[in-house]
Amino acid sequence: MNTLPTSATEEQIAELVRRFYERALADDSLRPVFDAAVTDWETHHRVVQDFWSRTLLDTNRYRGHPYSIHAQLPLRPEHFDVWLELFRETAREVLPPDAAGKAISRAEHMAESFKAGMFSFPRYEGPKLWKSAL
Repeated sequence: MNTLPTSATEEQIAELVRRFYERALADDSLRPVFDAAVTDWETHHRVVQDFWSRTLLDTNRYRGHPYSIHAQLPLRPEHFDVWLELFRETAREVLPPDAAGKAISRAEHMAESFKAGMFSFPRYEGPKLWKSAL
């Protein structure tokens, strides 16, 4: 009986990352964000591959906190929608169906969590109500 693989390989994860960023950098709304934030693409790809390796293959290669990094970027809610559409498309092309579903589910959860944390409340522009500790 021939069955399709259900989990991703490291090679497929590397291809997912490479193809996704090719698409993201071709997008007029996402490219300026990446251009401002990423100076070393080789390192960035490796970190993102490590993240997806941990997510999809349960490796220990990534130990960071992606929210704190992304919260500092000049992102708008619509960036997440574009990012997700490109990611879904790429994951479905590159990964086996079960792995693509898992990756997409994780990406959707992250996008919603990031948007909730970054955009749920208006930025406070009033006077400081406390003294700085510095």
